[in-house]
Amino acid sequence: MTVEQKKGRAATGGAVLRQRVTEAITEAAFAELAEAGYARMSMESVARRAGVGKAALYRRWPSKQAMVTELIGSRVSEALPPTPATGALHTDLRELLATFRDQLAHPLLARIAAALFAEASHDGALAEGLHTGVTAPRREAARTILQDAIDRGELPPELDLDLGIDLLIAPLAFRVLVIQGRSDDEYLETLTNAIEAALKAAVR
Repeated sequence: MTVEQKKGRAATGGAVLRQRVTEAITEAAFAELAEAGYARMSMESVARRAGVGKAALYRRWPSKQAMVTELIGSRVSEALPPTPATGALHTDLRELLATFRDQLAHPLLARIAAALFAEASHDGALAEGLHTGVTAPRREAARTILQDAIDRGELPPELDLDLGIDLLIAPLAFRVLVIQGRSDDEYLETLTNAIEAALKAAVR
């Protein structure tokens, strides 16, 4: 974000040009990820697709890994709405699952997510960047919902929070990204009921 944008003023002149270049690079990077995959994409291919010189990329990021993790993290942050706080566990779960479903089902994300996380299994820097920008915000939202339910007495104080968070995130991610199964509203309601029941038994 430019200084002008942070202060609430419209960017002009050189700042507008820099923003347009950044937007072109961003779209090019996601297109390369979708078409070539993380391992085969390069700063050169992104620059070529964006119609800019490599220097424009390196002024913004020191490496491909830094570029990818920052851009994906930004997209996740922009798309993640406030954590549901309906006052009841069931409706909080249902809203959170609907949000995750809509994000996971995004055509671009569906094309790049599985391959990107596979690459992260043997790329420590990429794994750390994805954890910070993608995984951690989702887990924190899930943790907040579970802790609120504990505070209201809907879940036992002995709930294993890490296991509970896994229950909120993993089944839906596997269904959408790995087996590409149905995830309509009827499925989400059934999944919500199943997770709610499982949480009450997920005690240490």
